[in-house]
Amino acid sequence: MAAWCWCVLLLSGLQTLSAHVDFFTSIGNKCFLWSLTCLCHLHVEFSSSLTNDALRHLVVMTNLSDLFHSGQMTDLLYTEKDLVTSLKDYIRAEENKLERVKRWADKLDSLSTSATQDPEGFLGHPVNAFKLMKRLNTEWGDLENLVLSDTTDGFISNLTIQRQHFPTDEDQTGAAKALLRLQDTYRLDANTISTGDLPGVKHKSQMTVEDCYELAKIAYSEADYYHTELWMAQALKQLDQGEVSTLDKVTILDYLSYAIYQQGEIPRALELTKRLLELDPEHQRAKGNLKYFEFQLEKQRKDAEEETTKEKEEREEPDITEEKKKKKKKSQTKSTFQLIPERKKYEMLCRGEGIKMTPRRQSRLFCRYYDNNHNPKYVLSPVKQQDEWDRPYIVRYIDIISDKEIETVKKLAKPRLRRATVHDPQTGKLTTAQYRVSKSAWLTGYEHPVIEIINQRIEDLTGLEMDTAEELQVANYGVGGQYEPHFDFGRKDEPDAFKELGTGNRIATWLFYMSDVAAGGATVFPDVGAAVWPQKGTAVFWYNLFANGEGDYSTRHAACPVLVGNKWVSNKWIHERGQEWRRPCGLTENE
Repeated sequence: MAAWCWCVLLLSGLQTLSAHVDFFTSIGNKCFLWSLTCLCHLHVEFSSSLTNDALRHLVVMTNLSDLFHSGQMTDLLYTEKDLVTSLKDYIRAEENKLERVKRWADKLDSLSTSATQDPEGFLGHPVNAFKLMKRLNTEWGDLENLVLSDTTDGFISNLTIQRQHFPTDEDQTGAAKALLRLQDTYRLDANTISTGDLPGVKHKSQMTVEDCYELAKIAYSEADYYHTELWMAQALKQLDQGEVSTLDKVTILDYLSYAIYQQGEIPRALELTKRLLELDPEHQRAKGNLKYFEFQLEKQRKDAEEETTKEKEEREEPDITEEKKKKKKKSQTKSTFQLIPERKKYEMLCRGEGIKMTPRRQSRLFCRYYDNNHNPKYVLSPVKQQDEWDRPYIVRYIDIISDKEIETVKKLAKPRLRRATVHDPQTGKLTTAQYRVSKSAWLTGYEHPVIEIINQRIEDLTGLEMDTAEELQVANYGVGGQYEPHFDFGRKDEPDAFKELGTGNRIATWLFYMSDVAAGGATVFPDVGAAVWPQKGTAVFWYNLFANGEGDYSTRHAACPVLVGNKWVSNKWIHERGQEWRRPCGLTENE
């Protein structure tokens, strides 16, 4: 039965193929199909799996040959010869298809071999991360369609099984958004990203026209016309420079002109539409857009003329004009003294453009050997402590966690990494949030001796009780991973923030850096202008609450997006309960 079905499929497949490929120029359709049917039945005759119905059908079809005279049979011989010729053409076409698959396999073999030698370094490049998502979500699907009609059932079944592990459209969109987030935060132009000229990269990777186009399309689907313009313009630039692509300039110009129009730049949109029509004079949408843009420009011109007339009339009324000038000046003065928005300060700090301390303030920051008031464990071997900032007081401990301990923590955490959560101030429960893009896992002290040793080390150096602290949280920030400005402690308007824990507010934060980061990934404090950069084997510590239990709002902080590399951190949130005698209140309520 399988062989008979194969013949039917081959017939229908070749009929479909004939609509696209000129295989049948020398063969009449009826004669060709009849001959192919005979060929299929002859093949079926030697199949041991035929059903009785198929055998009876074969006999009927074979007996039909008795109705043809010798001349017709001779014609059939030539028909078969032509069929063989067309079959060779089909084989040649299949070989061309196979050659395309082979080139694709060779390219990916070379790429995957290089990538798997240093996976974290390779995926630390944002373009590599985006292109991996794009390949698995889009290009492998195209390859599947290419070979689906082939007899390589093993490959197709394996691909189908593996597809359940492939990224989804949502994953590809997430990778694209991460790339756009990096572009904004670190002020990177599209060409810098496309050519792969990023700081600290090991595996330079360039983006094709198709890559730029896909990135722009994702931005377009989010109504993000600013990034749509940037990346459609980059795709057009690469086409203008001669890059070979399956995309044409007409398609890109269509998107580009619309994105620019949506941003209010009608003259530029008009120029691009004219360029599009030079390439494709019959493009219906462009023809309609051209008329619309011209109408809008004419409308703007008339509005401008009316505004000019109105201004002339106002000049004849000096008292009113003077009053408006005073109001305008007052408005400008007010805006001059407005504070820099937090988002801008955050991005400036991430780029290393933070507030520079005065020499006087810097003179108050020290490095020291620290034993926490003669703790017996550290009297003979004190740890290296370094002041990072004065207000709030942030200290860094150097060489405080070993490489072996780091690898143990990472090994324990990796199988459990899930999308990181935050405390919902309304419900007090953990939930995911768009402003925190990372994977995290929680490790308890009884799971492994190393975790217990780390917890005890934090207690010895801070002097704070760890029994009421949260478990050690391990977080991994991939390319574009970030945690936007937030407080670690619960504010007064969030009384139930940590109600379920029953251990009070978060009094302090201890943060281990378990990896170096090639570029980006700083911990920044926008309110005070502090930036702490990742350094493997170190940890930073600060108090979130004053001694009187009030929150220190200057500790609002953020984790900058990772530009290149991979960032591993682990943190311990220490709570109020149990600290009554370890960090007592001061003599005054302001201490």
